[in-house]
Amino acid sequence: MEHCLLVVIVSPSLENAMVDWLLEREDVPGFTSVPVYGHGASATSMTAAEQVAGRQRRVMFQLHLAQDTASVIINAINAEFGGSGMHYWQVPVLASGHLY
Repeated sequence: MEHCLLVVIVSPSLENAMVDWLLEREDVPGFTSVPVYGHGASATSMTAAEQVAGRQRRVMFQLHLAQDTASVIINAINAEFGGSGMHYWQVPVLASGHLY
């Protein structure tokens, strides 16, 4: 079974809703969330203050999943949060494990 890292970037206003949604899903074994800043050329999605600062506050969620589960999660996120401007990417996990 191939695994991947699914990364989802959301606005801070959606952080609690996303946390609750992920915690309710039985197909999500766990996740990490981190406050981050987005930097980019899309000034249309930024407020005037964000344009001056050159960054947007965001929250990054990271989920280590089987690739087929990640596809299900992406479709479910789109159904639940479509139109919210979330951004995601999915990359293969070459190795993982626990160090004791």
